[in-house]
Amino acid sequence: MSGDPAVTDATGVPTMFDVARRAGVSHQTVSRVLNDLPGVAAATRERVRAAMAELNYAPSPTARAMAGRRSGSIGLIQAGRPDYGPSSAALGFNEAARAAGYAVSQASMRTLDADALTQAVHRLVLQRVEAIVLISGEREGVEVLGGIDAGVPLVVVASEAAPGLHRVSFDQFAGARLATEHLVSLGHRRIVHVSGPADSMDAAERRRGFAAALAEHGLEQREPIVGDWLPASGYAAGRRIIDDGWAGAAFIGNDHMALGVLRACAEAGVPVPGALSVVGFDDIPEAAYFTPPLTTMRQDFDSLGRDVMATVVEVLRDEASATDRTSRVPDLVVRGSAAALRARSA
Repeated sequence: MSGDPAVTDATGVPTMFDVARRAGVSHQTVSRVLNDLPGVAAATRERVRAAMAELNYAPSPTARAMAGRRSGSIGLIQAGRPDYGPSSAALGFNEAARAAGYAVSQASMRTLDADALTQAVHRLVLQRVEAIVLISGEREGVEVLGGIDAGVPLVVVASEAAPGLHRVSFDQFAGARLATEHLVSLGHRRIVHVSGPADSMDAAERRRGFAAALAEHGLEQREPIVGDWLPASGYAAGRRIIDDGWAGAAFIGNDHMALGVLRACAEAGVPVPGALSVVGFDDIPEAAYFTPPLTTMRQDFDSLGRDVMATVVEVLRDEASATDRTSRVPDLVVRGSAAALRARSA
């Protein structure tokens, strides 16, 4: 759904986005007016109502189902593989929601499907949730959610821009830049990147951070090797790095792929960090027990989940003044998989 969502739907029926465009406000503001919620100035409220009248807008059935009702529940949608990061963030969110006095209604899907995601949103709205959270690393999920006339605030975990949605994330660009800078500070000049899949927002931001760090130091940039977050793709990437023989260091897009790279090096008799320094991303619990222990970028996924709930609470209190939480930078955790170039064996 890459087109402008602020247009009538396929049947020509006006949507909430049309009202928002006509009134010059966000679709969340239209939702607050529809549900008679606080946080909207009187003049803005009247402008929205006038736009509804001009367009002959009628709320969707799901929006009417929850209008004016407070359920004390939040909807959570998880889309994609149940990897460590998203699963941990969801647990942190659930704990924070309970602490704030909210129940969580949850929907999960192993692969992201636009129709299934849309249906999940409508089912949650019919359960009268007060807001909906999406945890999915795939760009398509954010695009789909941004085009749904849900009638409730929508919060996403997204490291790229998400127009019309409230956003929470770590700064993946800054984290990747720090990881690369660490390798540069160790004297490495030939650094390769193994990235996550093309449809991943986090992978794209980490690629940008890696490229920016190399450009700042005037270092050669080679095309990243693309993986799929899983150890097998890291193993294949490791074999390519070894066979090519160019790189003295590798920034790997996540720890699971880094595990595959370490396995490839061990099989080929390539010492780490003696012949190849390796830095990962995430700091999964097993990273400290890899051979060698993995230098990586730590993301506190539990706190990410708490940030999501804090954003939900802020949005429900006063959506107009709610701010995104996207500035926290992952922490560098130095272990044994990366070493100074001068310390490498011949």
